[in-house]
Amino acid sequence: MKVSVVIPTYNEERNIERCLLSLRQQTFPEDEYELIVVDGNSIDRTREIAEPLADRVIIQTSKKVGGARNDGGRLAEGSIIATTDADCIIPPGWIDEIVQTFSRDPRIVQIYGPVDPIEPGIRNRMSLELANGFSRIGYMTRAFYFTLGCNTAFRKAEFIQAGMYRCVDAGDDIEIARRMSRLGYVVRNPRMRVGFSMRRYDQFGTLKSLYEWVYIVAKGGETDKYRYIKREYKK
Repeated sequence: MKVSVVIPTYNEERNIERCLLSLRQQTFPEDEYELIVVDGNSIDRTREIAEPLADRVIIQTSKKVGGARNDGGRLAEGSIIATTDADCIIPPGWIDEIVQTFSRDPRIVQIYGPVDPIEPGIRNRMSLELANGFSRIGYMTRAFYFTLGCNTAFRKAEFIQAGMYRCVDAGDDIEIARRMSRLGYVVRNPRMRVGFSMRRYDQFGTLKSLYEWVYIVAKGGETDKYRYIKREYKK
């Protein structure tokens, strides 16, 4: 079961090396997974830094972060597509956990997990505890799947069949889980964790960022009023 890890980037020269090094230190056999960096035409050294560590570095052609993930997914050689973000830190057993979960039941089409803050501080811990709790409640009640693009994985065939990510400003990672659930099981695995950077929330404010995210999702994923935490991907 080969795994393709897709990492969207845009001007991430400060973070991409740390992310890719953590992915190169997985307990899963290195020849059984690939790292695909999809860059939104960065104007810094992101691609230069990524090229020695990734298997492929490509220029994004589809719009927004969902489109970047789709570009990588189309090129993926693995039967499993995992996605994360360039400013995340990935624990050594992450890919192993993904493969083991999918191996339990062929009806599982998507899995996702919680996130832990990279930056210190009680506010960051509390913010992500609330987010993880929200995700857990949604899964337990089957009311919704609060998945995150920084910590999710799909069977490639079903990912393509479902139509992949919508290219919107926010909520694409929740919306795709709803479509994936029509094709099989969507499973939350609490052991599938990643280190999540709170840098943008620290910069723009957690409450303001959360409000903008909710507003955009309520508007169907797109609005001209806000640009959720100013993520800069191909428009």
